[in-house]
Amino acid sequence: MSAPFSIAVTGQSLIRHDLRAIGDPRLAEIAEILKASDVAFTNLETTIYGRHGGWPLKGGYFGAATPDVLAALKELGFNSLALANNHAFDLGPPGILSTLEEVAAHNFLHAGIGHNKHHASTAQRMTFGSRNVALIAMDAGPGPSFMYAEDATEGRIARPGINSLKVSRVFDLEAGTFNLLRSIQDRLLSSPLERANYAQPEDPPDLHGQDEIDFYGTVFRRSDETARRIVMDRHSASAHLSAIAEEAGRDTLVIVYLHHHHWEPNWQQVPAWVREFAHDCVNAGAGLFVSHGAPVLQAVEIYRNTPIFYGLGNFLFHTEKDEQEWSPPEVWRSVIATCNFESSGRLENVRLRPIVIGGTEALSNPARDRLPFPVLADGGTAADILDDLADRSAGFGTVLDREKNVGQIVF
Repeated sequence: MSAPFSIAVTGQSLIRHDLRAIGDPRLAEIAEILKASDVAFTNLETTIYGRHGGWPLKGGYFGAATPDVLAALKELGFNSLALANNHAFDLGPPGILSTLEEVAAHNFLHAGIGHNKHHASTAQRMTFGSRNVALIAMDAGPGPSFMYAEDATEGRIARPGINSLKVSRVFDLEAGTFNLLRSIQDRLLSSPLERANYAQPEDPPDLHGQDEIDFYGTVFRRSDETARRIVMDRHSASAHLSAIAEEAGRDTLVIVYLHHHHWEPNWQQVPAWVREFAHDCVNAGAGLFVSHGAPVLQAVEIYRNTPIFYGLGNFLFHTEKDEQEWSPPEVWRSVIATCNFESSGRLENVRLRPIVIGGTEALSNPARDRLPFPVLADGGTAADILDDLADRSAGFGTVLDREKNVGQIVF
């Protein structure tokens, strides 16, 4: 019989600065919550600049950090990191190699990138107390194919990179608009070779019949309505589900992590395809599903006694002050969720501690400089965060109780 067990999960950690010299008691309060759990998990939303070097592969949204940030996360109490995200390849394969090396040196449970596809997609395991825990982490893009890990084949060497959940974006168009777009395509793209030229470094997307066209890398489909759809590659999804089932069969608590940027127009809305995939993961044996990408708090669902966090927003968010796209207050509000399991392994409750990323002063006055760490919310701010989360989660059958500054989901 195992002992009771707890996992603390947070929003993503886009960390660029070492926090260890900060003596603020508010940061100590956050660390106390994380250290109280057996596992403390976040997504490392950056790549590490280490001994393998690397070169920036992005423009304004480039992000890299020195190994010091890993020591800072360790001191805060984290011991488990997802590494699959849109910043993991910002220094190319050298950044992947340095990140793997440094994260291992700091003894984190980690997954989501690798020397090749097999390594990146393999569940990584670690024992915490009396429980064996496995982590499987993946990214669904969008991103160029060269950021994803590949195994060696005849004529091609292996590529270090990110573990991919392959999805495609398809736009449905009503017949009149579709025919207009096809006529434009016929005038602009004169040959199949030209189509391939514009696709590089990608391969042109696959088309399925005359009701689909590839317009400079984007697939449009004739339909009775106009809509954007994200379509999962079933082979890719099945491979991940098989890995989950294999780990669950070893009496292991499996944490499944998904990162993606296929956001809905309302960032706080859960995409239907993500909910479908999360349910598939739980059905395969996942004991916890966590997702990041949209930098806002999304709904929590309890499905088959398993917590699903569709989006925990941010935890550390070291962005530039002039990046106005992050100005909405929802970007700076989140929770630390602690999942408590009975000795039998059954989920007992989920406790939710609301936080303000960057401090409450900057939340009420954008002219103020933001703190480089989150603080616990209280009073009306805590109530607003929890009430909003309760409203969003109610549509998923989740009942969230609130007592003072703490929310709780009880079974």
